[in-house]
Amino acid sequence: MQFLRTILWVLLAVGIAIFATANWHDVMIDIGADLRMAIKLPLLLALTFFLGAVPTMLYYRARLWKMRRRIDQAQRALDAHPYTPAPPPTPAQPTRAAPPPEPDSPF
Repeated sequence: MQFLRTILWVLLAVGIAIFATANWHDVMIDIGADLRMAIKLPLLLALTFFLGAVPTMLYYRARLWKMRRRIDQAQRALDAHPYTPAPPPTPAQPTRAAPPPEPDSPF
């Protein structure tokens, strides 16, 4: 499975490299009233990707940190006050049931 993952990452990297070399053109961006900036298209796409990915990654890491903190806090509370369950009740001995009465028969 690791081999397939490696192949996938290599194919993705090759695809990105081919895209970047085929589209290595200047793109003009209007920054302000009469300010313009020239940037290469693959760099602009990578910049916008990371501007979208970084806040999501930070949110994920914060949630993960919060959950780990909660688990550690619950574990410390459990270690401080261990719970010993009561022993299970002994099963009652089954009593013998009386045999069913025989039906009255004329024979």
